[in-house]
Amino acid sequence: MTKKKAFAPLLIDVAVPIGSYYLLKDGLGLSTLAALGWSSLVPAVRTGWSVVRERSVNVLAALILFVNVVGLPLSLVAGDPRLMLVKDSGVSSVVGIGVLVSVLLGRPAMTAGMKPWLVKGDPGREEAWLRLQGESAAFRRFERVFSLVWGVVLLGECVVRIVGAYTLPVDTMVWLGTVIMIVAMAAGFVVSGALAAGPMAAMLEAELKCGGHKGRSDGIPERAPAVVGTVTT
Repeated sequence: MTKKKAFAPLLIDVAVPIGSYYLLKDGLGLSTLAALGWSSLVPAVRTGWSVVRERSVNVLAALILFVNVVGLPLSLVAGDPRLMLVKDSGVSSVVGIGVLVSVLLGRPAMTAGMKPWLVKGDPGREEAWLRLQGESAAFRRFERVFSLVWGVVLLGECVVRIVGAYTLPVDTMVWLGTVIMIVAMAAGFVVSGALAAGPMAAMLEAELKCGGHKGRSDGIPERAPAVVGTVTT
């Protein structure tokens, strides 16, 4: 998957709901609750269609679809637009908890999202990744740190958005919630890159240069063996 294709769903899930909310509320005169409800349908339909089209269930996509399918009717029944805003934070909280649990279980969930960016579809890099993953404790530790950072970021974003949903005007949180998400994602990329992805990329390059010889899997050049012998005169 190209980077352009990877970011297209994000654009649909972020830009379309915000634009449609203000269009429906300010342009067509719908109520706040109705505008929130209709604007939430776009990402839900897109996620459902992607599952049907690809004939496979992505965990994150299934979670987003579940939150929308369950949360939207509950919000409409309760008649509370703030509850509808909190619904969106449910994705971050559940994913964040799931990522942290995966770290505790030794199977960091965010590796699946990071690996394509470092391997870049190159067979040689794929082999180097597998060697490091199997032989380097430092590499596996960086994997866990990467997921740990994202788990904390997602939970933090959830808490901030919930507080905002119940303390700020709904119209403000419609766009501010997206700003909070973008800031959280940017922070996640910077911190996880500095603490984990960057060092892993360096180890991967070192592994490629040394050709996978034993003793170099931690990115440290292998020393030439000392020559021991007798000196004859």
